Amino acid sequence: MMNSLSFEGVHYGIVSQMSFIWQQTRVPLVVPMLKILVFLCLAMSIMLFVERVYMGIVIVFLKLFGHKPEKHYKWEPLMDHDIELGNSCFPMVLVQIPMYNEKEVYQLSIGAACGLSWPSDRIIIQVLDDSTDPIIKNMVEVECERWRRKGLNIKYEIRENRNGYKAGALKEGMKHSYVKLCDYVAIFDADFQPESNFLRRTIPFLDQNPQVGLVQARWKFVNADECLMTRMQEMSLDYHFLVEQEVGSLTHAFFGFNGTAGVWRISALNEAGGWKDRTTVEDMDLAVRASLKGWKFVYLSDLKVKSELPSTFKAYRYQQHRWSCGPANLFRKMAMEIIRNKKVTMWKKFYVIYSFFFVRKIIAHLVTFSFYCVILPATVLVPEVEVPKWGAVYIPSVITLLNAVGTPRSFHLIILWILFENVMSMHRTKATLIGLFEAGRVNEWVVTEKLGDALKTKSGGKAARKPQIRFNGRLHFLELGVGAYLFFCGCYDLAFGKNHFFIYLFLQAIAFFVVGIGYVGIYVPSF
Repeated sequence: MMNSLSFEGVHYGIVSQMSFIWQQTRVPLVVPMLKILVFLCLAMSIMLFVERVYMGIVIVFLKLFGHKPEKHYKWEPLMDHDIELGNSCFPMVLVQIPMYNEKEVYQLSIGAACGLSWPSDRIIIQVLDDSTDPIIKNMVEVECERWRRKGLNIKYEIRENRNGYKAGALKEGMKHSYVKLCDYVAIFDADFQPESNFLRRTIPFLDQNPQVGLVQARWKFVNADECLMTRMQEMSLDYHFLVEQEVGSLTHAFFGFNGTAGVWRISALNEAGGWKDRTTVEDMDLAVRASLKGWKFVYLSDLKVKSELPSTFKAYRYQQHRWSCGPANLFRKMAMEIIRNKKVTMWKKFYVIYSFFFVRKIIAHLVTFSFYCVILPATVLVPEVEVPKWGAVYIPSVITLLNAVGTPRSFHLIILWILFENVMSMHRTKATLIGLFEAGRVNEWVVTEKLGDALKTKSGGKAARKPQIRFNGRLHFLELGVGAYLFFCGCYDLAFGKNHFFIYLFLQAIAFFVVGIGYVGIYVPSF
């Protein structure tokens, strides 16, 4: 009895002391600090809002007036039957397919590349195999040999190490003597399947416009309906391809190379310094350097290349780390080089530094997590700090609607998309800060897992849902921690608040909990 009373007394004393400290520090320290953070978040929100509205206005203008690349650049189809020149009127094209242990998809990409409509004596297909699994390595080599026996000029290339990862493989591939015969290089990741007319659509832009260094096609997702997570990804990426890439191409002749489904002029690639492995976004690095040399880029939104979205949460999380950390790190490395460049206009430099890098690659991630998952919930606990309705409701609503226009078929999922994007913003913010400050995982490269037809063969044609919650490796404690914080803030707002933030806070907490227990994406059974 005495021990019980003693414990209660100690507990009461600790609570009283914490309450006293909170009351003493809230007004002189917490309130002003939180007001500053709210101000900064509102400023970042306005920056992102202006950027989204600007791109929305531009894309509407472009669509209304029918602006297409064919109107800005020369484009005539290459003639098949020129009696005098024969196939020599077709430029030599190198097709590179970098891969790493791609057991599920290697046949798809190699088969699609070999099916490209182009004279067989004017194309070289180069499979750059970095596989470490000897069985997969042998399978890829056998597949290349099978196509070689059919008359295709296909090269199977390996190297002694994986230095530089994808960038290192592409750089090594460009060193072979036969590459000197080629004018252009098309690049496809192992899960990409170009249509047969891909080269006939893209090469004329390069061949007939000497100032064009890159032609990029749009991605089409073959497994967008695999699960709810892939639908969310489709919504985010469709905005990128339908708005960001389109606006950059037609207003500044610049956008970030997506690393695949594109064709480079080899002389532009070489003039820019070739492939570099200093960041995890070697494709964006090359694009920025080539743009600073004065090369123009063309984006074809109506030319789609089939590809696969990561359908497991682990694969998606690693991919998002790479896509968020890399641009931030590249911005750190290239900002002054862009400013000092004398070959491009001030307007283009402003676009690349402010719009392309600062707002889209840094601010967008930081404000999403810090404002909507940390600062806004904190204001519930400190009623002296108010967030204006335009900052808490109107601006994010407009930004969300503008982002959702790219995928009309998924508009009914917009609430779920917001909640999931806020969860993922935690990982993107963490990766962005790692990139900016070059912390430990800055150069971490994990190849995105591709499943191809694996799910169909393992689960009878339908993706298997995760059947149970397993505690070993399935709990994500960061998500659970943020979810608990949001839930607490929601409870406090429900009891004492006046702004009804608890509706959002409870929904967002549930989203963090769902991801935290691993119930997102698909479950791949191992048979």
